[in-house]
Amino acid sequence: MTASTILIAGGLFLGAGVYSFWKQGLPKGVTAVLAIGSALCLAAGLMRL
Repeated sequence: MTASTILIAGGLFLGAGVYSFWKQGLPKGVTAVLAIGSALCLAAGLMRL
């Protein structure tokens, strides 16, 4: 259960980073890679539940 919690927390942390990068107007490629990583972390965490 701890692995899923860590993955979900990591995904939410990366999601907050995506929002921050988007608000700062950083390049869309960097934001997209971070968003994909966030989605994968959240999906992996939810699948492990």
